[in-house]
Amino acid sequence: MINLKGEHIYLRALEPEDLDFIYEIENDQSVWEISSTITPYSKFLIKQYLENAHKDIFEVKQLRLVICNTDDVVLGLIDVFDFDVKNKRAGVGVLIKDESNRQKGYSKEALKLLIAYCANHLDLKQLYCNISEDNNMSLKLFKASGFNIVGLKKDWNLVNGSYKNEYLLQRILK
Repeated sequence: MINLKGEHIYLRALEPEDLDFIYEIENDQSVWEISSTITPYSKFLIKQYLENAHKDIFEVKQLRLVICNTDDVVLGLIDVFDFDVKNKRAGVGVLIKDESNRQKGYSKEALKLLIAYCANHLDLKQLYCNISEDNNMSLKLFKASGFNIVGLKKDWNLVNGSYKNEYLLQRILK
C-alpha cells in the first residue's frame, strides 16, 4: 500500500468536492507568478479538469495531490509535472493556500512524502523545481529538502512589467 500519510498531514487525490478550493487558488492573482497563469479560470473548466483528474500520470504526465491536515482540512496542493518516464524525472511544486497555514512545516512534510512516492513508486531518478530568485521561503524549503541550485535563468519571467530571474533546483533521488 502506498503511504502518503505523515505525522501532521496526508496527501490525497483530487475529488469533485475540491472545485471551490481549486477555483480560489487558480484565480488568486497573488499566486499567478508561480503557476505562469495569465488569465482566470472558470468553474466550468476546473470542473472538467477535476473530471479528468483520475487519469494515470503515465498518460497525462502530471499528478496533483491535495494536502490535508489530520482534521481533514484542505491546506494546499502539491504537483508533479513534466513527468518524463524515459529520463526518469519530473518537476514538483507545492502551495499552501492560506498564509496563516504557511511556515508550519506542512509543505516540508508534503514534499518529503512526495519525494518518497516519486522515488519508490514512480521509479524517478531526479526531481526539479523552478523558483523565483526572490521567493526566499520556497528556496529555503526546497534546499532543506535536499534540492540544490544548479542554475540561474536570467530575466526569465515577466512579472508586473519587470523581468525576474529564476533558479533551477534539482534533487537526485538515486
